[in-house]
Amino acid sequence: MKLLLQNIARQQDGNVICSVTDKKGIILYANEKFCQISGYTVDELVGANHNIINSGLHPRSFFKEMWKTISSGNIWQGEIRNKTKDNRYYWVDTIIFPIHGAASEESYFSVRTVIDEKKNAEFRKEQRINELENLLFTISHEMRQPISQILGLMHLLSEEKQLPEELKQLINFLNNSASELDNHTRKIIKQVEHIANQDKITEALR
Repeated sequence: MKLLLQNIARQQDGNVICSVTDKKGIILYANEKFCQISGYTVDELVGANHNIINSGLHPRSFFKEMWKTISSGNIWQGEIRNKTKDNRYYWVDTIIFPIHGAASEESYFSVRTVIDEKKNAEFRKEQRINELENLLFTISHEMRQPISQILGLMHLLSEEKQLPEELKQLINFLNNSASELDNHTRKIIKQVEHIANQDKITEALR
């Protein structure tokens, strides 16, 4: 194990977070980048359980599935939100490789890269979609409903036979204006739906 850790230390990329844990999750090795990102010293990390950086975001089932995968001898990959010593959050794309050996020396090598920029972009995209959907709801319900009511009222008034000519002209004007506004809101709704759907498609393809 010592020789393995020395070899890892020589070959690792300085921009990659690396660590080795035993089958109980105890950290056996942490590289300099791990210390830099997490805010812990190597002495604080080595010997501690890896959940020292657990952010609390992911459910137990998430890590249960991860351990099930790697303890079966398979490679696991996923995105995890961790927490630094001073309670800041950071996201990492993680790959965990089982290190095969005697059962008593079973261990796991983790390679992680920080993906905060990617996750922030995803958050902004999701926020934009939510804002568009809220706008769509507002236009559909809070704007078009009163317009529909106005159109319905104008239709009823237009059926009255004994109205003065000036009032008929006013009703006709209001009806045409409401119809035009209704058409504009329909076009806006279609445009907003198109933009929201395009954003969802783009997100799905990422």
